[in-house]
Amino acid sequence: MTTPHPRFRAAAVQAAPVFLDLDATVDKSIELIAEAARQGAQIIAFPETWLPGYPWFIWLDSPAWGMQFIQRYHDNSLRYDSAQAERLARAAREHAIMVVMGHSEKFAGSLYMGQWIIGADGETIARRRKLKPTHVERTMFGEGDGSHLSVHDTPLGRIGALCCWEHLQPLSKYAMYAQDEQVHVAAWPSFSLYRGGAHALGAEVNNAASQIYAVEGQCYVLAPCATVSRDMIEQLCGDDPGKRKLLLEGGGFARIYAPDGQLMHAPLPEDQEGLVYADIDLGMISLAKAAADPAGHYARPDVTRLVLDQTPGDRVVVRRHHAREVLRSGEDEPLQAPPASPTA
Repeated sequence: MTTPHPRFRAAAVQAAPVFLDLDATVDKSIELIAEAARQGAQIIAFPETWLPGYPWFIWLDSPAWGMQFIQRYHDNSLRYDSAQAERLARAAREHAIMVVMGHSEKFAGSLYMGQWIIGADGETIARRRKLKPTHVERTMFGEGDGSHLSVHDTPLGRIGALCCWEHLQPLSKYAMYAQDEQVHVAAWPSFSLYRGGAHALGAEVNNAASQIYAVEGQCYVLAPCATVSRDMIEQLCGDDPGKRKLLLEGGGFARIYAPDGQLMHAPLPEDQEGLVYADIDLGMISLAKAAADPAGHYARPDVTRLVLDQTPGDRVVVRRHHAREVLRSGEDEPLQAPPASPTA
């Protein structure tokens, strides 16, 4: 007797954070988690750097001008050992729903573009960082490493996640496809920057990236996408007409795609907050794989192959030599050194 494939409802967020306010945005996140659970969803996906909002100021003026936001952004970024992180984990557990959170991760003195996969039991499934922040994002955020290109076994199938223009990195995508990914979270910030002046940053191109990911990887793609609120415009642009032309309200284009690339729901208007839903049947993946599996029967490893190094990129590697030390008690015992961290 064959085991039935998981079937479940998925939700993707289209909404604006409470910009630069971690506690308030966690409150809003928990409301969205509760709403998705009430509607029967078993997984909810949040946009890129939803907590505490995408740092649009890095695109609007000089680094010197943007420094006025830096301390608040650091102070309102998420630490995994914080009360705010515990609240999110508890919400996942109380509502029995998997949460894939997009956030600015604060670790020591640096920030990273993080995605946190929390199981329906509130336990961490995975924590990842964007492998390479895009363009001026590199003035704000550090980099991930190869361990963050991973796919994870869960009760809802094999789950993976990437941020924004990681979906334009062919080798990173292939690394994910090769791990038999079944449900992918493609987190986006908003498509309202430089509209009319930078087509590559707009909805047409970036929704196409999510859609192509579904077709290439033969997987379901949940593509949450934030909106830019009027309050965010007031904070970031003030009365400056030039900045108000660079960043517009709206920009929400949340989507969920099937393994054959089809859109699975009616889209929300770009300035409307809410959740989009789709009913997932992992059994449909085999139909898409029958046509083309780029990491399987449709591959030519004798011609092209990918080397994936998943060694964690530790900044500091502590090495200790085994030694025999005389303890204060007078006993002569070896000190046990922990194993050294692997080097890249």
